[in-house]
Amino acid sequence: MREWHIAGGRRLPIGERALVMGILNVTPDSFSDGGEFFSLKNAIAHAEQMVAEGADIIDVGGESTRPGGAAIVSAAEELERVLPVIQTLAKRFDVPLSIDTTKATVARAALAAGAAIVNDISALRFEPEIADEVAKSGAGLVLMHSRGTPGALHGLEPVANIIEEVTSSLRSSIETAEQRGVQRESIVIDPGIGFGKSQEQNLELIAKLDQIVAAFPEFPLLIGTSRKSFLGRILADENGNPASVDERLHASLATMTAAIMKGAHIVRVHDVKAAVQATRATNAISI
Repeated sequence: MREWHIAGGRRLPIGERALVMGILNVTPDSFSDGGEFFSLKNAIAHAEQMVAEGADIIDVGGESTRPGGAAIVSAAEELERVLPVIQTLAKRFDVPLSIDTTKATVARAALAAGAAIVNDISALRFEPEIADEVAKSGAGLVLMHSRGTPGALHGLEPVANIIEEVTSSLRSSIETAEQRGVQRESIVIDPGIGFGKSQEQNLELIAKLDQIVAAFPEFPLLIGTSRKSFLGRILADENGNPASVDERLHASLATMTAAIMKGAHIVRVHDVKAAVQATRATNAISI
């Protein structure tokens, strides 16, 4: 069985079953929860709930990347949001913590505070120095495909061939990571559902996810479809009004299940209990 190497000499099993990464947004403007977990008390309580529900990893993020989101958050403000949460959770739980950031200074401080994984939605495009911090700490690194610049990740015209674009871009990011000392066993890839892709391309990526898995046989694949806007459009009413965020659970589970059946190793979700139950059933079928 393969293992994902993360900080602290820890190893997460890959392939035995799909791992569930629970999302903990400590932002005032997240698309999915509207700042519900912005306070330290609420963030810790939600993390406790996700751990109790079976989350394998908790992914802590201090800057929203929602479409039409606010201006870029400074590193100082991002650290003010995430460090108290990571420090508290690292002392309280054994579940690995991930820091969702594109900033090397935030990654460094979060890893020192107890995080074991860096989840970079820019796949090192914004700050390649993140790889230096990962290499020094032996942390895990998630490289997610996206296009565009900080603060403008969603409004680009779609590329002609999304499978080719994702594959070539991730190859480049992996090369950058390894050149800076990150071990192959520490790297996970993510095709980046929703980031600079059309509705059709998001669906194509899920349908053809096995092609990306086959293109990167040495690297586990993480995917996040949970509550995303393309699901709202799929579920639009007869007037074309997209389904609201809190109406997207079943569509989230359906796309997550399809992704696991196509070879995804890790799923990033908001609704941990439902996702854990769905992954257990899907894994049983897959085996």
